[in-house]
Amino acid sequence: MLAVNDVHFSYSKKAKLFNGVDFSLEPGTICGLLGKNGAGKTSLLRLIVGAQFVDQGSIQFKGAEVHSRKVETLQSMFFLQEDFELPKMTAEVYINTYSVFYPNFSNAILENVLDRFEVPRSGKLKNLSFGQQKKFQVAFALATQVSLLILDEPTNGMDIPSKAVFRSVVSESLGESQTIIISTHQIRDLGQLLDRILLIQTGKIIVDESLYHLAEQFNCQFCPGNSIPSDAIYNEPVAGGSIALVPTTPERPGEIDIEIFFNAIISNPSILSKTTTNGI
Repeated sequence: MLAVNDVHFSYSKKAKLFNGVDFSLEPGTICGLLGKNGAGKTSLLRLIVGAQFVDQGSIQFKGAEVHSRKVETLQSMFFLQEDFELPKMTAEVYINTYSVFYPNFSNAILENVLDRFEVPRSGKLKNLSFGQQKKFQVAFALATQVSLLILDEPTNGMDIPSKAVFRSVVSESLGESQTIIISTHQIRDLGQLLDRILLIQTGKIIVDESLYHLAEQFNCQFCPGNSIPSDAIYNEPVAGGSIALVPTTPERPGEIDIEIFFNAIISNPSILSKTTTNGI
């Protein structure tokens, strides 16, 4: 459904941000887009929705080039940006104004999510706290029922109970024909939601893999004291010992911790030679 092919992009001639980005996503997927600050996650999302144009390569959604900005393409995707500014209007006026752009908009989903988040309907949206504004935007995004939903740091500003609600409403709202991309640094908050990860570094996608496949290859285990296994690929200290990333064995079935895996890859990209992930 979404095909990103050999994408090159730069903001200046001196520094290229992307140098051949390739990946594709099928319906029914919740994909996490991961990377260090400055890796270009938000820029890639903006390219995917046609807000910016590639220098080379193509991005197609349902067979159409996104840079063409066809009405049917724009109606099928929604991009919730990390930084946003809601207009000076009530929730009711906002919903009536913007929901008409999305043919499959569901007021039932909207009301359910707003209730779960305990977002008030009265007063102007601008007067809500940042966290409440973010929850309203998430509720509206889910209610659009678009084929491609893109969320950039969606849990920023949410408290712990709200993050739990977020995970629940997103998993409940995903339809078989939908794809969700979540760009986040809050891996511990959202890892349970994801079934695929894209890790971007040095202008390319260096990991494109399902969590199921990664769990077939790796185990993340607590090692008390200094008892780190000799075959550990990576480890980092925690209270009382370390967490180690190790290959799976019959006695050590796979259990992946996305944050540990991410830190391992970022600290030592040569670890990738120990995997069989797509494109590696």
